[in-house]
Amino acid sequence: MPETEGASRRSRRAGHDPHSPDARERRRNRWVLITALSLIGVLAVGGLATVLILQSRLDSNVERIADPFDGLPSRPPATERDEREDQPMTLLVLGSDSRISAGDPSQWEAGGQRTDTIMLIHLPAERDAAYVMSIPRDSWVEIPGHGTHKINAAFSLGGPALTVQTIEQLTGVRVDHFAMTDFESFTEVTDELGGVLITLRQDLRVGDRTLAAGEQHLMNGEEALTYVRQRMNLARGDFDRVQRQQAWFRAIFARMRNEQTLQNPTKSYPFLDSVTRSVAFDEAFDRDVMNDLVDRARNLGSVDISFFTVPIQGTGRSADGQSIVVLDEEPFDRLMAAVREDAVGEYLQEHPDDVDILPPVAP
Repeated sequence: MPETEGASRRSRRAGHDPHSPDARERRRNRWVLITALSLIGVLAVGGLATVLILQSRLDSNVERIADPFDGLPSRPPATERDEREDQPMTLLVLGSDSRISAGDPSQWEAGGQRTDTIMLIHLPAERDAAYVMSIPRDSWVEIPGHGTHKINAAFSLGGPALTVQTIEQLTGVRVDHFAMTDFESFTEVTDELGGVLITLRQDLRVGDRTLAAGEQHLMNGEEALTYVRQRMNLARGDFDRVQRQQAWFRAIFARMRNEQTLQNPTKSYPFLDSVTRSVAFDEAFDRDVMNDLVDRARNLGSVDISFFTVPIQGTGRSADGQSIVVLDEEPFDRLMAAVREDAVGEYLQEHPDDVDILPPVAP
């Protein structure tokens, strides 16, 4: 009797008939496993190509602003660090209550637009924190070649280049990258995340409905935009409105973090696609810089990001009768020295009362 036939009979006697339904099911499962493993192998081999294609698409989404750093007469020095170490990064982000140049930077015209939001974002070399500093738009400062004006006039008078020059002259901080966005664009980002959680100190009227004060509300983009645009009933006016803007960005990051958006490829691409279509960057903001920012954000928790307004004395009147914001020079200079020295965390620990820190619940 051939060995194979004997083995077959022994298998059937032992209850392992190769033609039985259970045996056919085991073979089918084995082929499913082999097929799945083969597909995983193909995806692994082709993964790099897929990543490169997606990165190329994200990069192509970004509107580029003609180099705002080119031709500046003088600039603060870059922070000096060992070449083997990571470098700090400082970004200047301008925003508007409505679309101005984020969708098309070439639309800027002298005297045509002013910026509602000015944020200096410092990312330390240790990659363990982020500091988002708002500069009130009515801050009374020297604009190179134009005398003293509200700081948001710099964009109107000279576009991105003059704005960078004004900020660098005021702070002594070297701006590494420049970005422009608007709150209307960030409604799409908010909706892509499925909404953001914001707690209200007072009722918020949105169209024909009202969001009651108190508990966290999962706001969609339209509701969040109404929240940051509201001006009435804010005790400190623009200062409270700035904190609402900060609260929206904080809520976006918290939602992204809690949903593990950047860790999940099926979530990260739609989210980054929305972000890159909402922000315009300087020409040097290339794919490597974009990847660096994503890596930094991926490793940060919500408690690692500090939002605050720079030191101010209060409001006042200019000689020609304009309502202005007066910066508190000594603590302001102390803060900017900390940015230059990549020591903002230490500054905040030593001088917590110098700045207007975003509270857990915004006004």
